[in-house]
Amino acid sequence: MTTYPIETITAAAPVVPVVIIKETRQAVPLAQALLRGGVKIIEITLRTPVALDCISAIKKEVPDIIIGAGTIMNPSQLEAALEAGAHFGVSPGSTATLRDAVKANGMPFLFGAITPSEVMTLLDDGFQYVKFFPAEASGGIKTLASWQSPLANAKFCPTGGIDVIKAKEYLNLGNVVCVGGSWVAPMHALENDDWPIIEQHAAQVMALAEDI
Repeated sequence: MTTYPIETITAAAPVVPVVIIKETRQAVPLAQALLRGGVKIIEITLRTPVALDCISAIKKEVPDIIIGAGTIMNPSQLEAALEAGAHFGVSPGSTATLRDAVKANGMPFLFGAITPSEVMTLLDDGFQYVKFFPAEASGGIKTLASWQSPLANAKFCPTGGIDVIKAKEYLNLGNVVCVGGSWVAPMHALENDDWPIIEQHAAQVMALAEDI
């Protein structure tokens, strides 16, 4: 399996597209549209029965894109994501059991946290890169800004309720390395095979890098 350090993964694009795919046939055209727009990373959430098949399909047909498996809740899902070909994993929170499993297999991972204590637990366990989720519902930019000094070693990927305008504001924070966004590949675009709009959104994502 091709591996990437977490630093490379979080630097792949200003915004990581977070997607829910309901049909396997959507996976490859989606990944191709993102690449055409310049985005070389995708997070496929494990919220549908076809998610793992979609990861495998993209790994085979679109090898230039970095694939993440999102909503990993336990070691079994972690192992399944690895077998499907995911390059990194994401969870909305963390448990000691899942952290131990991640450390055992070495998969780059973003655990979720919304409190200083949760962030400190992750830092203490060796995880410097953290998913701040749900971002907008948990204080958003003001919260992350207030953490820059006391939690200086933590790097964040805020996700949840963030649009293209908010993304730019988050990315201007010194402790934010990237943002997770479902707006890049919305459900209605997938359902209507609207790959041009996804390509357009991907181009908007890459344009954000010029403004940071």
